[in-house]
Amino acid sequence: MAYLFSSSSRHWSWGMFLLRLVVGSVMFVAGWKKLFDFGVGAFAKALAGLGVPLPEFLAWAVTLLEVVGGAFIIIGLLSRLSALLLTIDMVVAIFLVTIHVGFLSSSGKSGVELNLLLIGGLLAILFGGPGSLSVDRGVEDSLGAGRSSPPGGGP
Repeated sequence: MAYLFSSSSRHWSWGMFLLRLVVGSVMFVAGWKKLFDFGVGAFAKALAGLGVPLPEFLAWAVTLLEVVGGAFIIIGLLSRLSALLLTIDMVVAIFLVTIHVGFLSSSGKSGVELNLLLIGGLLAILFGGPGSLSVDRGVEDSLGAGRSSPPGGGP
């Protein structure tokens, strides 16, 4: 029960790991579905229909960003860069697609709520770092770089 009131770095690291696992998995699956289910060509046509310039290039860029960035978030590799790029991806998705659906849509379509939740998780990773249970931390330790303390103190 004491863990509910603890600010130890061990609890923070497990929390960041679980956050990375959930957010990274959602982003990875979103990209995977574009790649193998929906199809990048169909995604490019959808982008063209929205008036997006260079729709084929951007369809591939977004798809690969979501697959690779999602995987990197999960394992904690280049976490902050991946979180930044995926945050931009979600903000653009809001303005191009989900803003027209609204918030908590009654039509059965996902509105801006999912994008906002993902942005919140990605910003937590961006500003809080990936935690000690990450490839980034292993690389940082092997390079001898200084470690910053997690929120609430700790080693």
